Amino acid sequence: MAKEIERKFLIDLSKLTLSSKGIVIKQGYIPTATKTAVRVRVKGEQAFLTLKGENRGAVRSEFEYPISMSDAQAMLAELCQSPYIDKTRYEIPLGPHIWEVDVFHGDNQGLCVAEIELGAEDEAFAKPDWLGPEVTGDARYYNVSLVSLPYKLW
Repeated sequence: MAKEIERKFLIDLSKLTLSSKGIVIKQGYIPTATKTAVRVRVKGEQAFLTLKGENRGAVRSEFEYPISMSDAQAMLAELCQSPYIDKTRYEIPLGPHIWEVDVFHGDNQGLCVAEIELGAEDEAFAKPDWLGPEVTGDARYYNVSLVSLPYKLW
């Protein structure tokens, strides 16, 4: 079974210079009756369908499949809740890891988070000076939660 081990942090943008090479991401969520998240994501010129299980700390099951752009656009329009998540992602290598920094737009404007994927829950990693408080276990910061309760309403 595929597992995602991910930690999430707020960031201080005043301490970070982002390149102009961010990738625009638009994603939506198909409603489910369980704690499973079904995500449709358009990331640049690629599209994916992702199923994620319930979080258990920093770990959860994750299955991701490439899909056609036309299928992704149709799913976003017909099956997903709105508003969509709109963000720009910047990848910042640091040691053996890559930090994914997401700068949100639209209803989540002003929210900036950094995520790091790890091979084990207790894996050590370098913490850059622009890293803020950890929000891994705070469900408000899950993208699926930001659809129903956008950051602008906090």
